[in-house]
Formats: sequence, structure tokens, C-alpha cells
Amino acid sequence: MEQFMRQVGLYEVLPRAAWSDLTLVRYEPGATICTQGDPARVLRFLVNGKIRVSHTSAAGKRLVLSFKQPLDLIGDIEYVQRTPYLNTVEAVTTVEMLVIRFDDLARHAADDVAWLHYLLEEITRKFERKSQSMSFNLFYPVDVRLASYLLSMTPEMKTLGSTVDELTDIADLIGTSYRHVNRTLKRFVEDGLIERDRRSITVVDRERLIDVAGESIYE
Repeated sequence: MEQFMRQVGLYEVLPRAAWSDLTLVRYEPGATICTQGDPARVLRFLVNGKIRVSHTSAAGKRLVLSFKQPLDLIGDIEYVQRTPYLNTVEAVTTVEMLVIRFDDLARHAADDVAWLHYLLEEITRKFERKSQSMSFNLFYPVDVRLASYLLSMTPEMKTLGSTVDELTDIADLIGTSYRHVNRTLKRFVEDGLIERDRRSITVVDRERLIDVAGESIYE
């Protein structure tokens, strides 16, 4: 754990008294780390792997907000406000996180200036990224959104599911319709960017898919 803390910069900001209350937790690809609306009781530090963060609106529409890599905090806003989880977080790759209970962190760090300054900076950056991701969903065309999503979901050259339910899920996450996703995927196949059958989508030309996305602004 100390090695992870040094790698991601926690060694200098997390009070030493809190170190003994940290645990290292591993999540396998596809695992749900926390679910929107569930009670929040722990702060998680992402120290290895990639996660997907999504949000469901009151109308039931689900959008991907971002994909995140180390270092990132899950539960920081909830720690400050003592609210349920604001978003759903899932593991894209194998993920490792340092975890500490809110009560333990508050006991050791409630008045620690370095920690509070660090926490404020992280929350400020998070709101800035959320604003950018909402703009992305509203203003960028579907081919760019879909290319970005495929790139973010295949960091280790994996394949994605291609069933109707899975494509409907992708459509919801990037804010469009199943039919639009299906048409765009067919065009990607024709252009030689991906291969697709009834069960899977495989990225075969990552560089050209990056050209479509420009950059994966979900990252």
C-alpha cells in the first residue's frame, strides 16, 4: 500500500495516522464498485486500472460521464456532504483501490490542512471534468462519441459485447438511440475500423478510430 501511495502522490497528503485504516481492494473487470443512490461510507483511491463512471437521471436516462485512471477519488463529494453515491462506478479492467471508512478518515484528517487542500483541489477538478463531459454528450456527433467509447472500453485490446441489450446499453450511455449506434457500427465495419458479429465488437484499427474521435474526451 505504501508503494501505491508513493506512486500516486498520496504519501505526502494523507495523514500518517490514517494509513493503518487503509485496505487494498481488487475488483475484476465488469464489477460494480458503487451504485448511484446507495449509502456512501468509504472513500476509495483508484491506484491501478481503469473505471467507468455513469449517471442516471430522474427520467431514467443513463449517460457515461467519464473513464478514469489513477489517481482518482471515488466518494470524495459524498465524504464532504455525507450523501449517497452520486454516480455508478464500474471496473473496466482489473482495478485496485485503497479504501478507508469515512469515520476513520474524519477522525485522523478533519483538521489536517494539507489533506483538506488536496481534497478541495480534487473536487474542483471533478466538477470541471463533469462540465466538459456534459458538453461532449450534447455537442459532439454520434460517430465521435461512439469511437471515444469504444477506445475507452478497450484499453487492453479487448472486445465488447454486440447483442441487442448490450448495444442498447451503449446507446443509453452515449446519449443516442440503438438504431443510430447500429448504423454507425456498420459504417465502422465498412471502413475497416472494427470487426463485428452477433456477439462481439473488436477494434482492429485503433489508430484510425482515434482519428475519428480526435481524442477520447471521456478520459
